[in-house]
Amino acid sequence: MKNYEITVNGKLYQVSVKEIDGELNKNKEKEPLKSAKSSVDQMEGVTITAPMPGRILSVKVQENQSVKAGETVCLLEAMKMENEIVAPVDGVVSQIKAQSNQSVEVGEVLILITPN
Repeated sequence: MKNYEITVNGKLYQVSVKEIDGELNKNKEKEPLKSAKSSVDQMEGVTITAPMPGRILSVKVQENQSVKAGETVCLLEAMKMENEIVAPVDGVVSQIKAQSNQSVEVGEVLILITPN
């Protein structure tokens, strides 16, 4: 046992602290999300992933549609805010993984674009 004196709001207190042998409780780290990892490995092109958790309000493109960098490809609602998800490159939409009303997590693949 170790004895200490501490002052709280101007009052002096004497406390005793018992030492315990053992391991500290450590928070286990969560594994990174693997929502679409295995299927992403088989894809080619540029993947557009969800930047935050939320709900897909609408998908603004179709497969085989040409898109320009900066063009809105879908709307994601997060914390009651609409967020435009835009194409990072010029290209052709090769796969659409997201659907309207779908809940998504951070990093989940939404759309795949084959660059021009």
